[in-house]
Amino acid sequence: MSDTAPMVAGLFHVAVKTNDFAATLAFYEGILGLRNGFRPDFGYPGAWLYVPVAGGPAILHIYAGGPALLPDGVAPSGTAAIDHLSLACRGFHGYVARFRAAGLEWREFLVPGTTLWQLFVYDPSGVQCELTFEGAGEAGPPPDMSPGRAYVAGAGFFDAATYPKLS
Repeated sequence: MSDTAPMVAGLFHVAVKTNDFAATLAFYEGILGLRNGFRPDFGYPGAWLYVPVAGGPAILHIYAGGPALLPDGVAPSGTAAIDHLSLACRGFHGYVARFRAAGLEWREFLVPGTTLWQLFVYDPSGVQCELTFEGAGEAGPPPDMSPGRAYVAGAGFFDAATYPKLS
C-alpha cells in the first residue's frame, strides 16, 4: 500500500465527440496547431492530438462514429455541462490572424487582477475553447475588450449554420 497522498497531477486529456471528424481535426491541427500522432486502433474513427513539442502529451482525443453517437445516431454538440476547454498558449496575435483567415468568430478577454490574456473560439462541434496566454510574454496590443469583441461569460456565440467549412 502506498503512503502517497492522493492528488491531481495535471490534465491527462479531454475527449471530444464529433459528427464532422475532418473539420474537427482541421480545427485542432490547422487552427490551434496541435499535432496528430499515435492513436491505438479502437475500431472507430478518431485522433489523438499532441502538444507540438518534443515529448508533448496527447491532450485531446477526438472520436466519431460508434461510441460517439447517441441512440439517434448523432453525436452531441456543444460543451453541455463543461463550459470550455482551456489550453495554455503562446502567440496571441498569431491565433487572431489564424481565426480571421479561417473565417472564425472569436472573443478576447483580460483576466481581472492578472497578466493573463485569453481568446475564446469554438470548434466545429460547438465545443468552446479558451486559449490562455501570459500577457507579459506577448508582443502587441492587449486583448480588445470592446463590445462585440470582449468575451462575456455565459454569452455563447456559436452558430452551426454559419460556421465556416474547415478542411
